[in-house]
Amino acid sequence: MFGLLLIDVLMKLAACVEYDGTAFCGWQRLSHASTVQTSVEKALSEVANEKIDVICAGRTDSGVHANGQVIHFETSAERPMRGWLFGSNVKLPDGIALRWVQPVADDFHARFSAISRRYRYVIQNRWAKPAILKNKVAWYHHALDADAMHLAAQALVGEHDFSSFRASGCQATHARREIRSLQVSRQDDFIYIDIVANAFLHHMVRNIVGSLLEVGSGEQKIEWMAELLVQRDRTLAGMTAAASGLYFVYVEYPAHFGLPAHYSLPEFAIS
Repeated sequence: MFGLLLIDVLMKLAACVEYDGTAFCGWQRLSHASTVQTSVEKALSEVANEKIDVICAGRTDSGVHANGQVIHFETSAERPMRGWLFGSNVKLPDGIALRWVQPVADDFHARFSAISRRYRYVIQNRWAKPAILKNKVAWYHHALDADAMHLAAQALVGEHDFSSFRASGCQATHARREIRSLQVSRQDDFIYIDIVANAFLHHMVRNIVGSLLEVGSGEQKIEWMAELLVQRDRTLAGMTAAASGLYFVYVEYPAHFGLPAHYSLPEFAIS
């Protein structure tokens, strides 16, 4: 008689992760500090009763938040989707939650299948520092001209070399990226900077915001952003804006993967 050959059939699942990045040292797994990836993998592994490794759409830095981080993982465990969702959320620490979990095709990849990524940067622009929203928004006390910031930002739309807005430690092989939309708007004391691109360099959004702050405060002219882009020199651009104002909002994928297309923008209001 021939022995039976048992083969584990792997299922690929995608999930959306929401997190408050304040208490975590970024997304990526670290041996010496608490990270979002470590917490998510631990929770999923407990639900699966096996080791789970996840791949994300885009790594975020310490203190950066996410409304719509997308991950994928493979598992031989059979669980209902509600079991993955509720079971993981029970085991996740405060500040992290899964929003949905669903099966995906074998060729889906959270990072490489993405068409675009959307970030929102939130600035509370008033004289008094925030208390309730500390670590949830960036604070800038000098008056900012959001209209000037928006006009300046339009020079960055399109495919360009973004070396002027790239962190010195960025490991990307090149600095060419395509910004598809960059909008700056004001609502009461809050300024929202919304940026959509095919991909981002390390600190790219925060470095763009830091330079736009110089335009908004009147320290630089509107044309300065276009000049920075051409010069391709990080040392000439503005500071790296605070991590607390940055939210990873949404990842767009081809429709045939069937992932949820809705997303929520972080918004704040004054009563």
